[in-house]
Amino acid sequence: MALQPKAKKVELDISGTDYVRILGGPPESVTMRSGYVVLLPSQSVGRHSTGECEEMVVVLQGNGEMLFGDGSAMQLRPHVVIYCPPETEHDVRNSGKRPLRYIYMVARARWRKSEGVANG
Repeated sequence: MALQPKAKKVELDISGTDYVRILGGPPESVTMRSGYVVLLPSQSVGRHSTGECEEMVVVLQGNGEMLFGDGSAMQLRPHVVIYCPPETEHDVRNSGKRPLRYIYMVARARWRKSEGVANG
């Protein structure tokens, strides 16, 4: 018998400089994982792919870029939300002079890359 996820509250220390896990996937959630990330100037999380997941990034403070595998980029600044679909190679880099603070949320998607459509 699978455990049922329960409501959860996480208090974030926005003055902190460490990563904070918010959700770690089952049994805390159905498929969602999330965390609070702080990147110091010139730091990046490293190139990675969303794989079979979709990802959303919510910028709280600072400036940076989301760099995509195809060479394109999107600027990050406070109150910007970026969505990355499944199978998207990307990196997040702090291009500012102050810490970049954001929350990411990742959830498994039903996705057939060959057809380019969601599988419901």
